[in-house]
Amino acid sequence: MIQEVIITTRHPDGRPHMAPMGVRHTGRHIVIAPFRPSTTLDNLLAGRAAVVNYTDDVRVFAGCLSGRRDWPLVDAQHVPVSRLAECLAHTEVELETVKENPERPRLICRPVFSQTHSPFMGFNRAQASVLELAILVSRLDRLPMEQVLRVIDYLRIAVDKTAGPREQDAWDWLIEQVVAFQANAANRQGGT
Repeated sequence: MIQEVIITTRHPDGRPHMAPMGVRHTGRHIVIAPFRPSTTLDNLLAGRAAVVNYTDDVRVFAGCLSGRRDWPLVDAQHVPVSRLAECLAHTEVELETVKENPERPRLICRPVFSQTHSPFMGFNRAQASVLELAILVSRLDRLPMEQVLRVIDYLRIAVDKTAGPREQDAWDWLIEQVVAFQANAANRQGGT
């Protein structure tokens, strides 16, 4: 099973970094597997610590992919990395083992501290649609645009029926990214 989370890491110069990512829980470990190149990968290899943030605010996922990264952070308790101030829960991890791979290394992390901050109040179908669109946006350079547009049409149904303000904002930010990608692709084709 893959869980969609926000990973926070720390640059060697101390700046925090956050990125949406899928993680796997395997026994006592959490596996983080960022594609290369990746700031999360570089930071985790350098600092050997991260925070796995569990949030139902899909704006954070969409924001990370659309240049909106000013989400409030607070210090973690047991690792030198910040965590999301407004998350449902978080787990602080230390890097234990790296399974090398030229495209996507597997970072095997040991949880050192977990805390729940707010109760989970249930699912909203629009949240799932926004997460699926966020994954598509993160892979626009690797997917056929026709496929992306077909999936967007389907995902839009749940957004139109069930989205609240948070989900609608997140959806709009991601759609802006798709439109910008299409415009850039058209400009590149027109210039060749």
